[in-house]
Amino acid sequence: MPIRAVLWDIDDTLFDYTGADRTGLARHLAAEGLTGRFGDDAAALALWREVTETHWARFAAGGISFADQRRERVRDFLGDPGMDDAGADAWIERYIAYFKAEWTVFPDVVPVLDRLADSHRHGVLSNSTFANQDPKLRTLGLRDRFEVLVCAAELGVSKPEPEAFLLACKALGLPPAEVAYVGDQPEIDGRGARDAGLLSFWLDREGGRGPAPEGVHRITGLDFLPDLLAVDTRFGARSDIR
Repeated sequence: MPIRAVLWDIDDTLFDYTGADRTGLARHLAAEGLTGRFGDDAAALALWREVTETHWARFAAGGISFADQRRERVRDFLGDPGMDDAGADAWIERYIAYFKAEWTVFPDVVPVLDRLADSHRHGVLSNSTFANQDPKLRTLGLRDRFEVLVCAAELGVSKPEPEAFLLACKALGLPPAEVAYVGDQPEIDGRGARDAGLLSFWLDREGGRGPAPEGVHRITGLDFLPDLLAVDTRFGARSDIR
């Protein structure tokens, strides 16, 4: 079957989440008088990403609210378990202001969406919340590019579970065999989409992150995507494209 639609991840696929996180956090820590407390900016970012992943996983599993996962990230990051909710809320809101100021779309995104506009339908499947991702896409000027925006918090199931991908395909009204998925995580995005029966692309922008999972097509830039979608990559085409 030909591929008729592409589902996209957002963070670190369309939008430079890591770059915004790195610069925004460094600016926030400087404003808070915390520069150097964590060793250097790289160490601070590593710790922030670690506590973010820990508490986001709790939220994704239904064990904590969205607001509480944000508060727990702040408490763990600052080593202040007794920080009250109001203090944690205020701290993360100050960080978010710096984070949002650094938002940018990767330079290959709009050209590729333009190239595919007449040949493929487009949607988004994210492990975040609609309340987070809809405003983000609008701020970045991308929301109108996508017919559907499907988020794990509203679905009740997260990537890499096949059901998340299948529900996103259902939102497009297409069978998974007619849908491709593009994301930056080899397991959560790549293997998850493959297991759900979608044509799976792992976007490894930095390169050097190892081989793709079997049946997942590794690309190092979106420029490769239109030509790959024009052929049936499930039958004999290269799966590791640099």
